[in-house]
Amino acid sequence: MIRLTATTAAVACAALLAGCAGANMDSLTQAGTSMFSAATLSDANVKQLSDQSCAQMDKQNTLATPDSTYSKRLVKIMSGLQNTGLPLDAKVYMTKDVNAWAMANGCVRVYSGLMDMMSDDEVRGVLGHEIGHVALGHTKSAMQVAYSTAAARGLLGSTGNATLTALSSSQLGALGEQLVNAQFSQRQESQADDYSFDLLTKNGANRQALVTAFQKLAKLDGGQSSMLSSHPGSAARAQHIQDRIASGK
Repeated sequence: MIRLTATTAAVACAALLAGCAGANMDSLTQAGTSMFSAATLSDANVKQLSDQSCAQMDKQNTLATPDSTYSKRLVKIMSGLQNTGLPLDAKVYMTKDVNAWAMANGCVRVYSGLMDMMSDDEVRGVLGHEIGHVALGHTKSAMQVAYSTAAARGLLGSTGNATLTALSSSQLGALGEQLVNAQFSQRQESQADDYSFDLLTKNGANRQALVTAFQKLAKLDGGQSSMLSSHPGSAARAQHIQDRIASGK
């Protein structure tokens, strides 16, 4: 008898939301098998999928050249996010979109649109938050859900843990999009915010910039959410960090 974990339940819900209700028996069987595979993905599987998905996302976007102003800024920014214990690989996508994300393998990507509207210290605070999702295991769960959802929608075909290397570029692209648009719970978002605050503190970085970064995002989205729709309100997040600064904790 298999006891369902929270992650297993999450991928089950993802499969149902993907439209399994209207599928035929073969589709349901495939989705069920993929759902189980997703829930039992090992750390090595998650890293492999993250490596492949990040590489495909890089192919689909324009990367800033190493000698560009954006890349040089990012090197400086990442120098203030040391001692995470993670193998981070940070790069810039040249796009006006305002976004940043990270995958479980330490792939960190920030969009030039976000860098244009923020100072180096503010970008550092935002990336500290994204790195927090990796360090706290949130992105691993997101990979499991993304894999299950993509499989249930028929985007991955009949694939299992043993055939992850057989995923096509389009399948990896679909998986990458699922990850970039992954929705975290408000609790996870708050945990990632606190991780960023603590990481900035550890590096002697500007913690107030995390507040102003959220304030800028609040103006951008009317205060209802941050750069990603799944995040809790930017204004509330700014106030939480401000309260931590004031309390000295």
